[in-house]
Amino acid sequence: MTSHTLELKRSSASTGPNPGIRQSETVAKLIDTSTCIGCKACEVACQEWNDLRPEITTQIGSYQTMPDMAPSFWNLIRFNELEKDSKPLWLMRKDQCMHCDDPGCLAACPAPGAIVQYSNGIVDFQQDQCIGCGYCMTGCPFNVPKLSAKTKKVYKCTLCVDRVTQGLEPACIKACPTGCLQFGSKTQMLEVAKKRVNQLKSNGFEHAMVYDPQGVGGTGVVTVLAHGDRLADYSLPENPTIPMAVTAWKYPLKWIGNLGIVGGLLIAAFHYLSYGPKVHTAPEGDGK
Repeated sequence: MTSHTLELKRSSASTGPNPGIRQSETVAKLIDTSTCIGCKACEVACQEWNDLRPEITTQIGSYQTMPDMAPSFWNLIRFNELEKDSKPLWLMRKDQCMHCDDPGCLAACPAPGAIVQYSNGIVDFQQDQCIGCGYCMTGCPFNVPKLSAKTKKVYKCTLCVDRVTQGLEPACIKACPTGCLQFGSKTQMLEVAKKRVNQLKSNGFEHAMVYDPQGVGGTGVVTVLAHGDRLADYSLPENPTIPMAVTAWKYPLKWIGNLGIVGGLLIAAFHYLSYGPKVHTAPEGDGK
């Protein structure tokens, strides 16, 4: 695999994409849920490579490690035990940051440089710039970023950006024993995913699909679902988009506020030019 340079495409609290950015190949992770065996090797690899402290697990009556992701637990295999035609049905999915092409977390973040998106599509958090406001959490339609009560910083999967820049695949993919995880360019992963969906459909899974939601511009995590008609059972939103409140605050309301400031300055300048500076006059009878 080729290495990738870390050119910034855009960062939080900026006016837009970096105008000097060079085109770079977008990377993506493929998750084929139909071949996942729930071994959790990817969970362990993520913890070890990123040197994340162990989380205290909670028994929730399932084989799932934890109820949800956490500030130091970025990769979770979700288990949903269901029934279909009176037979048990296990829907397992590797849950993590989706690395959206149009990241809601980045749009919502007010801290300059706290969230960045590289030219290869990876979305990364810079904790030294994070102010702990948690706005990124409200901007994410997948409920991924988690705020640490201890550090007051927000954390999530980095797609092992340190490994990818050196031409290595993410740690979770290296550890997967079944090949349900793959890594490469977005174009390559989509081709593999579509081929797999065709295989599933030919084997009777009529609702098999590729999950790459366009409401967030597509994602850096391409997911093959054998039961595409049961997105909620995979804990996936049907049509994820950046929340309206974030969009309104980030664009129209922000520009209205800026226009108000500019308008106030223009009115003040017009008043000064029309009437001149305010001159203080002493009250009558003042001997000074």
